Amino acid sequence: MAKFYPALTEELTEFIRAQRLFFTASAAADGRINLSPKGLQTLRILNPTRVAYLDLTGSGAETAAHLLADGRLTLMFCGFEEAPLILRLYGKGTLVRPSDAAWENLYHGFPPIPGARQVVVLDIESLQTSCGFGVPRYEFRGERDTLVSWADKKGEAGLRQYRAEKNRISIDGLPTGLSD
Repeated sequence: MAKFYPALTEELTEFIRAQRLFFTASAAADGRINLSPKGLQTLRILNPTRVAYLDLTGSGAETAAHLLADGRLTLMFCGFEEAPLILRLYGKGTLVRPSDAAWENLYHGFPPIPGARQVVVLDIESLQTSCGFGVPRYEFRGERDTLVSWADKKGEAGLRQYRAEKNRISIDGLPTGLSD
């Protein structure tokens, strides 16, 4: 049975910390809904109503465009191992970029991963748990190093050029605010 909470409990905080994978969902008023998997231990719990994740350079920048256009963001965690559970965090997302005053303070809490382009902060408005009985069991076998290796090989100048070419506009033509 689904249950809503106003903030993360200690038990739910521990559940999040144990997960190796989470999903983000965002949308603007028009266009596609974006749903993305995230890993590499890039999520941090800032307090019971605020979480953040380190966003890495990739082929798209849909979340950035959607947050600038609308602000709505949902994060979802699934218990793939022994205990079944689905946890969704609903709220408003903001972007913190390397040029922002808050960057150093937030970025300090993450591992130094090549390709970091922004920190996405979610101010939680509500959260919901559900049973997860239909979610299959999976065993974690390890992180992929492909994205990190790719970013490392590109170097900072190559990443700036890539973001300028590939991350300025969303697939629906919305600006992402990622100019370099």
